This record gives sequence, C-alpha cells and structure tokens, in this order.
Amino acid sequence: MDDFRLCPNVNFCSLCAAPVVVRIPDDDNRPRHVCTVCGEIHYINPKVVVGCLAEFGDRILMCRRAIEPRYGKWTLPAGFLECGETLEAGALRETMEEAGANVQLDGLYTMLSIPHASQIYVMFRATLAEPVYAAGTESLEVALLSEAEIPWEEIAFSTIHRTLRHYFEDRRRGRFDVHVGEVAPSHQRPLPDA
Repeated sequence: MDDFRLCPNVNFCSLCAAPVVVRIPDDDNRPRHVCTVCGEIHYINPKVVVGCLAEFGDRILMCRRAIEPRYGKWTLPAGFLECGETLEAGALRETMEEAGANVQLDGLYTMLSIPHASQIYVMFRATLAEPVYAAGTESLEVALLSEAEIPWEEIAFSTIHRTLRHYFEDRRRGRFDVHVGEVAPSHQRPLPDA
C-alpha cells in the first residue's frame, strides 16, 4: 500500500507514550509511525476478515446484521480474525458466533483484497451437516436461502456479493475454484452484476 494516508493515525507510542512522527526509518522504503524517544516503529497492517459460505443441500446459510455497518443487511457469517487464531479457526468461530452453526470447512474459496479499506477477506466453503443454526448477538436473523431467495439488493458488502456470485456460477458449471481478486472503491467499480 503506497498511499500512507489510508493508515490510521498514531499519535503516541504504545511502549513509552512519547509522541510519534511519520518518517522513513533506516533500511525501510516507506513512511512509518516512529516514536521520537524510544525509536519503536509502529507498523500498521491490514485487517483480515474470515468467514464461511456454508451449504446445506442447495441452500446457503446467511445472516441479517444486527450491528453497524450495514445494519439490517444480509451477509455470510464473517468477522475479524483474532490474534493467535488461524484463518480456519477464525472462520469456524465467526460462523458459530453469528449463526450458531457448527460447520465442516471444505476449503479456501475467495480471497479478496480491499486496499482502500486496508482489509483482506478470506472466505471458506463449508458444509452444514444438519439445519441447526440460530441468530447470535450480531445477527437479527439467520436463514438457509436458495439462490432465488437471496435478497441481492440487500447484501451488506460487495465482497459477500462477489463471493455468492462466484459460488452460484461455480455450482452451475460443477467445479469450485479458488477466487482471488481486488475490490475497488464503490465510485470506481461497476455495478455488481457487470
């Protein structure tokens, strides 16, 4: 990420509480937040979002959000990876927290970079062994939806919209590939169906 303006501002060192300045440290090639007293370099890296596209028969497990952003919109169960957690463990945890569902991971499915938001979305295909699920504290409701029932105009995030579109296209052709891509800011990308 060459655009340093996208990084959150750090004003004080988390080690010694001294002021932090932005400069290019020795042996580096980009601006960093550097403590003026102890010299600690505060690296700011993208957040990783993990989740599952869980199948039960020909239906997909989806959640209607009970939190901002996008309150009331539909999504796949997903959220931020915790420190010390693997991608797989995070995806399973988020699916349990948001949808009350115990799933079996079937493999990596989409990995989408969102440079303008400093996020990376990692979604796994998963199988729901039985139709047992319940809304967690971050979900208003959870449902198993067929392709025809998905509220396409009410999808919370473009990453989820893209993941679902890939899934249904792959399912029709009978082969699931791993999809890697980038999501541009909304003012730079075409409508989701384009």
